[in-house]
Amino acid sequence: MKSTLLILFTCLTYFTASAQRGRLMQQMLERSFERNSAPTTGPTPDYSKLYYWAASPHKHDPADSIPAFLKSEQRDSTADVFFIHPTTFATGIHSEADASEPSTERVNLMTELKTSAWNADLSDTALNRLTDLRPILYQASVFNGSCRVFAPRYRQASLKAFFVRSSPSAQAAFDLAYSDVRKAFQYYLEHDNHGRPIVIASHSQGSLHAIRLLQEFFDGKPLQQQLVCAYIVGYQIEKKAFQKLPIGNSPTATGCVVGWRSYQEGERPRGINAENGNSVCVNPLTWTTSSQWASRELHLGALRHFTELLPHSISAGIEPELAILWVRFPDGIDERAKRLKNLHVLDYNLFWMNIRTNVRQRIAAYHKTK
Repeated sequence: MKSTLLILFTCLTYFTASAQRGRLMQQMLERSFERNSAPTTGPTPDYSKLYYWAASPHKHDPADSIPAFLKSEQRDSTADVFFIHPTTFATGIHSEADASEPSTERVNLMTELKTSAWNADLSDTALNRLTDLRPILYQASVFNGSCRVFAPRYRQASLKAFFVRSSPSAQAAFDLAYSDVRKAFQYYLEHDNHGRPIVIASHSQGSLHAIRLLQEFFDGKPLQQQLVCAYIVGYQIEKKAFQKLPIGNSPTATGCVVGWRSYQEGERPRGINAENGNSVCVNPLTWTTSSQWASRELHLGALRHFTELLPHSISAGIEPELAILWVRFPDGIDERAKRLKNLHVLDYNLFWMNIRTNVRQRIAAYHKTK
């Protein structure tokens, strides 16, 4: 099913940062991808046109969606969030046929990746629809209780770029994707910001680009004064990624960065081990870097199917050596969830209400300091 494939591909995106992959395999993949890849096609985004925004306060989009259980919630929009979505371009997976048919023919991932382009085509309406109905609906919407939501479409790097990250073509793919994100952010600053507080938020590939955006525009720069918080989720944050931006260590800290990568308790991925502890993690139940386990009482709710909130359903703690978030599910949970050791695809959903509440807290704290 399409949802199963999406989980597979997203998790693969995360795992492929692993330094354990042999150099010989890397060279074989690089040669194969270079020889067979289709050229990147499609338009260069023009962010003066709403088509190139997956979410914008100037149009109705899935980021405006509010679950029924929050219909009476008091909302405001005194700040803006600039959200950078994760990888949704993984060749074939986003076709309309996949929406209702199992992909029994797609037995060889590498064969498909060989012939795909290095970057997404923004005229691909099926891909755009997948982006809108997955990360924009389930992730970007968490910010609409307190923020205007801006989320650009960008020529995201293909999943295959993560398999051969050090290759020139992969680097060029990431650079092209970031150039779009940068261009969109500059357009936002020039036409929509007007000095308003800014939240930066991202997931997976989006977080790769968000780190670079923070380094270029915020870290030790005047714009840092407008930063409420950066939620850099589902990607490694190195200990020295920033010179001036601190890691948030309280629920009301502002001008800071927070982030986590979710796994079931006890999971120790080889790729994470290879980082040698050069990472930071913030627990979204406590909003601190403490390794002390946080109980289910602090869990405000996971989002399921965008219709149901599941409060007090998980506990979580930071594994201190790996700097990843270990999640403990209660007894009686669906066995399918227990089999998913890497919870990357659920990084936002598991803590949806904690994030929504915390954004409001930080914006209130930001206004008190100004």
